[in-house]
Amino acid sequence: MLTLTSPVEIWAHRWPAGRKLALLALATTGLFLLSSPLLLCLAFLATLGLILTGGAAFLETSLRLLRPLWPFLLIVALWHLWTGDLAGGTVVMLRMVTAVALANFVTMTTRLSDMILVFQWLARPLQVFGLSSRRLALAFALVIRFIPVMLDRVGKISESWRARSPGNARWRVLVPATLAALDDADRVAEALRARGGAD
Repeated sequence: MLTLTSPVEIWAHRWPAGRKLALLALATTGLFLLSSPLLLCLAFLATLGLILTGGAAFLETSLRLLRPLWPFLLIVALWHLWTGDLAGGTVVMLRMVTAVALANFVTMTTRLSDMILVFQWLARPLQVFGLSSRRLALAFALVIRFIPVMLDRVGKISESWRARSPGNARWRVLVPATLAALDDADRVAEALRARGGAD
């Protein structure tokens, strides 16, 4: 199963997944309680220092995982420039980058199987309503697994379109991407049934 766990093992790999996820929840909550750009800047620098404890290769991977944020940061920056609220925009961007960097740190130092076990434990109270915590954990794992797969599929469909047309694919990839997702879901369902289901 695809995972974003870093092959560079650091001290955080040895911490229990539940502890790291709990600390991540507390840290993220703390970020949204802060409204001072200076304090948020210090929080970002502290997060950067935390990532640096993993070494240069770990830092490089972590920064690479932040690249998808740039369109959102650009939108936030342009909006707050237009409204004249530069301080507010700085706060939003610092919160966003710091929270995602912390989440990436936890993801890179935690095996997906350990996260699934934590999620399964958290979902146990839902068994009162007839929901299987094991099935919910499996669904969680499948979502994580297939997001990058679907992004890759959409990228390939877009490349195929560009090879046949000078225009941009844009919304035209939605139908083939949706059909591909349904086909993948059907194949996964058949595979699960062949192995006895999720129970």
